[in-house]
Amino acid sequence: MATEHIVVVGAGQMGAGIAQVALQAGLRVSLVDVNKDGLAKGADRIKAGLKKLVEKGKLDAAKQQAAEANLATFTSAREAKDVDVAIEAVTENEDLKRRIFLELDEVVRPGGILATNTSSIPITRIAAATKRPEAVIGMHFMNPVPVMQLVELIRGAATSEETYTTIRTMAERMGKTTVVSKDYPGFIVNRILIPMLNEACFALMEGLGTAEDIDTAMKLGTNQPMGPLQLADFIGLDTVLYIAEVLHKGLGDSKYRPCPLLRQYVDAGWYGKKSGRGFYKY
Repeated sequence: MATEHIVVVGAGQMGAGIAQVALQAGLRVSLVDVNKDGLAKGADRIKAGLKKLVEKGKLDAAKQQAAEANLATFTSAREAKDVDVAIEAVTENEDLKRRIFLELDEVVRPGGILATNTSSIPITRIAAATKRPEAVIGMHFMNPVPVMQLVELIRGAATSEETYTTIRTMAERMGKTTVVSKDYPGFIVNRILIPMLNEACFALMEGLGTAEDIDTAMKLGTNQPMGPLQLADFIGLDTVLYIAEVLHKGLGDSKYRPCPLLRQYVDAGWYGKKSGRGFYKY
């Protein structure tokens, strides 16, 4: 199955990162975002990322130029033509994703694939919004995409073997290592990661230690490169809360209940690094 032309919907950090690694793999990429400023920033982020690789000697100038020539930007996915694969990488909102998949169903050529970068929403529910549920798959990249090696592949109830094999091959072409998760809330990474971050929030709320002490303890005590509260800030506390809610609702177990302090910070607009304040100030 051909995967030479992909559409990436969402030009934020995740979408731009996905587009960059696809371009580095020699794919033709149409980057789509309804926000013109966000689209321009995404394209600039991609070009800056490619330039940095050239400066580090990890990419030659000819491949940089070829990659940039293979990038097109649009404010509507309908402007892209002859699309083999669409990868949706918008904010973690199920209603929004389902609306986008309805549109992508009309954009991607017959026989093409619809992938979502969702970090927690069931693939089966997203696929149900399309006319081709067998061609829908989860393709969860880790952030920052150009650096992190993992891609979680999640098969919905109807995902075909051909869809899975094609997307796994494409991910490997992008230089990624893949793992396969069943279609349960949070998949593998966030099923384990989000409860840890949430528990760190409870530890802070209960006065077990300061944010700095909690993070230092986990970094030095468990050999993690970043403490859980700082990591939550980098992910975005609103995103952490949303995934925690998906886990709590989807699995029905009180152990996944979001920490009240996490919810309070989100209510205050303290989303972490992207807003300038979370558990730390930036």
